[in-house]
Amino acid sequence: MRALAIDFETASEERGSACSVGLAWVMDGVVTRVEERLIRPRSMRFSAMSIAIHGIRPEHVEDAPEFPEVMDEFAEDIATLPMIAHNAAFDFSVWRGALDQYRMAYPDVTYFCTLKMVQKVWPHLPSHRLNVVADHLRLAFRHHTAGEDAAVAAQAAIGVAGTLGAIDLHDIADRIRMTPGRLHARGYEPCSCRKR
Repeated sequence: MRALAIDFETASEERGSACSVGLAWVMDGVVTRVEERLIRPRSMRFSAMSIAIHGIRPEHVEDAPEFPEVMDEFAEDIATLPMIAHNAAFDFSVWRGALDQYRMAYPDVTYFCTLKMVQKVWPHLPSHRLNVVADHLRLAFRHHTAGEDAAVAAQAAIGVAGTLGAIDLHDIADRIRMTPGRLHARGYEPCSCRKR
């Protein structure tokens, strides 16, 4: 299995206000690399609620690059690897919001939601929030730290694949009746699961 997991933290309720991004690479079913970058949001407006969640403040990002420069560093892998996120609807709305702010074209990306995966495959969990999934997988991590959140999402996909005996993300999707999401030049389609 090959994939690139992504997680955004936002400065405020504005969807395009990414202030941090984390990425985790899965190669041959193993997390091989985790990266995290601070992002200077265009508006630099931080809400108290967002700061309370992730601890990132305006002074932490004042010298950080803006969204286009940060994401350009990873453009080649984004273009070639299928992507995953836990609650992908949120992370991909943040991505779209930031791209819209900068009037940038959407990249061509296929993505899968690990929240939907674990809801289908591990319905017995008391919740399917990332911290509960991490406990289920016996992973220690700091929630709402973008790099660690991306790494746990990657581990969730690996764990789901192991439970199902699936070989890759498309195999997982076939087994749980998931339609992958897509981001493309004309817009996007959300990741969804059909009911049995």
